[in-house]
Amino acid sequence: MSNPLDKRRAKRLPIKLDLTISDLFCQDNVKADIKEADIEVFDVSTRGIGFYSQSILPLNFYFNAKIVLGAKDNLVYTVVKIVRTQKTDNAFIYGCEFVGLPEILHPAFKHYEDSLKQ
Repeated sequence: MSNPLDKRRAKRLPIKLDLTISDLFCQDNVKADIKEADIEVFDVSTRGIGFYSQSILPLNFYFNAKIVLGAKDNLVYTVVKIVRTQKTDNAFIYGCEFVGLPEILHPAFKHYEDSLKQ
């Protein structure tokens, strides 16, 4: 039975990725003033990603992401929008949604999910 408080619209899959954000921008082409922000992605779905960071990142800003789902040839290039944040004792947790991820890339997520079951 699903948790009625869980409002996620897609299944979250565990993943461990370390990325660096070098540019944050918003729709009117305004860039956030950050040098670089290291992030640690902890889950991914067809809707978005969750990650940890020591950096304070603004909500409703975007960044480009290259996500490797298991095998090196299972790549997803996309734009990600920061939609929520939560402060913890030693980091920030961010929730992001993919912007314009074409459905043709959804099989990459299914392939990754299948590889986790093996």
